[in-house]
Amino acid sequence: MQRKHYERQVKARDASKLSIGIVVSRFNEDITEGMLTGALKTLAEWKVKRANITVLRVPGSFEIPYGCQKLILKKRPDVVIALGCIIKGETKHDEYIAHAVSYGIMRLSLDYKIPVMFGVLTPNTLEQAKARSSGRSNKGREAALAALETALLG
Repeated sequence: MQRKHYERQVKARDASKLSIGIVVSRFNEDITEGMLTGALKTLAEWKVKRANITVLRVPGSFEIPYGCQKLILKKRPDVVIALGCIIKGETKHDEYIAHAVSYGIMRLSLDYKIPVMFGVLTPNTLEQAKARSSGRSNKGREAALAALETALLG
């Protein structure tokens, strides 16, 4: 509920001058590609030029922080959106990966003084992941909204 309220308050603005980096995990690709589609659609609504968007695919979520760092150093975008999906398994592996990825993303944002948005799903089931990667609940869209709003802070 709270997120829907947030989306109503965020109106599309002209972000045509922004340079955007997106790092997306290939692991759970059926989920992450849906999130990427939602993010790209949102960027288009805010008039971000496709030529100003760099998409970098990495093998899995654990590699997202490194991919973000490479993209920051090579392309110098105004903001980076990190998209991935870590589904809970039978062990605590998902917790270790999620913690490392979230810490890495936060560290990059602070160290490089560039917004790096956390768009990494951590659902318990594949069904939950599917629900969060399409339609109105698309977390790629939400990560893109947060990225745009943050990048345009005065």
